[in-house]
Amino acid sequence: MVPHIPDPPGWALDSLERYLTRLKVQRGLSQHSIDAYRRDISQFLAYCDRGSIRSLADVDRRFIRRFLAYLDTVGYSRASIRRKSSAVKGFFADLALRSEVPMNPAQQLARTKKPQRLPKALPQRAVAQIIDAIDGDDPVDLRDRAIFEMLYATGVRVSELASLTTAIGGADSVVVRGKGNKDRVIPIGSPAVRSVERWLAEGRPKLLVDLDSDSLWIGIRGRSLDTRGIRRIIQQRAGTFPHALRHSFATHLLEGGADLRAVQELLGHVELATTQLYTAITRDHLKATYERSHPRA
Repeated sequence: MVPHIPDPPGWALDSLERYLTRLKVQRGLSQHSIDAYRRDISQFLAYCDRGSIRSLADVDRRFIRRFLAYLDTVGYSRASIRRKSSAVKGFFADLALRSEVPMNPAQQLARTKKPQRLPKALPQRAVAQIIDAIDGDDPVDLRDRAIFEMLYATGVRVSELASLTTAIGGADSVVVRGKGNKDRVIPIGSPAVRSVERWLAEGRPKLLVDLDSDSLWIGIRGRSLDTRGIRRIIQQRAGTFPHALRHSFATHLLEGGADLRAVQELLGHVELATTQLYTAITRDHLKATYERSHPRA
């Protein structure tokens, strides 16, 4: 069982808050990312405090290694340990750069190798079946079908989907603000456009309570639908997560011959290497097609 993460000790609080402010202002990180950095670094600092450390300058490489070993002992996944290690390294690198500590105790730590995990995409037929199964005329069905259509048509992140407003009505493309506060334009296919238009005309007005709200998605209580609510809808309707539709969007584009750079732009990936994970999936698809179709396979 993963333990509760305590607040950072008082002797490190000011330095931590200044660092988080720099991340938000200089790197344009979202509040969700800032909160994740705060939790990860606070957990390490609280661990140091329990070990009688009372100053950031007293933290050494030994304590960081012990902390990472502790995380493994209490059951954190390798990915979580790698993320927390990266957060601590970044924090102390920044402190050393600003001479808040005499040296960076994390500088000589070996880099934790990131395991390569291929995204799990749904087959094209499965996506079509999920969407076609939502064929009711009540407001919830109209909303849920529009949500699935938009996720699959655009490949947006669930946070980006939740932030959409009614200004999207009638448009054949959407502008979303992704990581690092970078905007990108994504075209919308006609099935998604029709589903959104029907939701706006026939479904949304029946659920809306706050008449001043311009949020595109409305929950059953009449308020804006947040990311948690959208995840719950995807889980209930399809038994999966919104990211599966994002993965499906990218994989099916590549299987259809789309350029990797174009898919990178549509997904909002900073690094092409992130998008290249999908090429392994398409290679599997091509191999299966070859073996099924070629007479001498």
